[in-house]
Amino acid sequence: MNTKQQVALLLEQAGDGYVSGSAIAERLGLTRAAVWKCIRQLEADGYRIESAKRGYRLSPENDAVSENSVRGFLGDLSGIFDLEVLPEVDSTNTYLKSAAARAQHSGGQETLRDWHTVIAGSQSGGRGRMGRSFLSPPGTGLYLSVLLRPRIPAEKAVRITTAAAVAACLAIEACTDERAEIKWVNDVFVRGRKTCGILTEASVNLESGGLDWAVMGIGFNVYEPEGGFPEELKQIAGAVSQTRQRNLRSRIAAEFLREFYRVCSTPELTGYADEYRQRSFLIGKKITVISGNTQKPARAVDVDGECRLVVEYEDGTAEALSSGEVSVRTAE
Repeated sequence: MNTKQQVALLLEQAGDGYVSGSAIAERLGLTRAAVWKCIRQLEADGYRIESAKRGYRLSPENDAVSENSVRGFLGDLSGIFDLEVLPEVDSTNTYLKSAAARAQHSGGQETLRDWHTVIAGSQSGGRGRMGRSFLSPPGTGLYLSVLLRPRIPAEKAVRITTAAAVAACLAIEACTDERAEIKWVNDVFVRGRKTCGILTEASVNLESGGLDWAVMGIGFNVYEPEGGFPEELKQIAGAVSQTRQRNLRSRIAAEFLREFYRVCSTPELTGYADEYRQRSFLIGKKITVISGNTQKPARAVDVDGECRLVVEYEDGTAEALSSGEVSVRTAE
């Protein structure tokens, strides 16, 4: 733990109380100037810190993500996860994929455990499905990626995404009063707006047909960005919370990891399909099934035990979709 992190820990441990600069300096063996410098660095990382004659304290609206706070909310599961918490990366998936690939080719010496998790306060190059970008501004979102080595065939990799969608809903509902719903296959909605997207990428073992590793990345819009969402996203994107809350992002991160670990600990990632189905808001709706340049009108009939979307086309034929994209048709 570096000096800046130690100062952050002292402030977090103080709760709503103030900690004097002299007390921090004495505790950590620093000069008052060094303490002031750490405070400024923490503010640049997104911490909201109040200064007074009594010293420093975290603002009631402080919601900077830190390893200390995430581990605190993980409780008895803290030891499962190797956490890297960074102010900003290009993409948590890109960062973790590169680390996993290096580990895979390190002469058999694995350097990353399963459940190695990278959390970032912002991303400069966030990515979603279909090559889309994912808006990842600082101070308002939560972006994390988890390394897994699941024992499932490559064609079942979609289970990782659907399991993550369920875990995201449960985390949002545990930390707020909101109800979260799923738009097949990987989008989580709150109050009718997309608040969360998931991207799973993997390395396939061509001999076994299994996965050498998989990286599940997820991004939460916890709050609206300052100034609101860009014009092209205003009718689509939303935020989990309408007001800032102390440590909400760290709580969501911890709850998500707890629930994702619970779901993924079942044999072959099964047993959560009912929870996924219960949160699907597509069932019964008229939709458009998009495959490449082809668009076909259909009706969403059900979500099956594999979390595939069962659709019925206008000609009466049915299909269970395991991949692809759908959009809801507006009322005619």
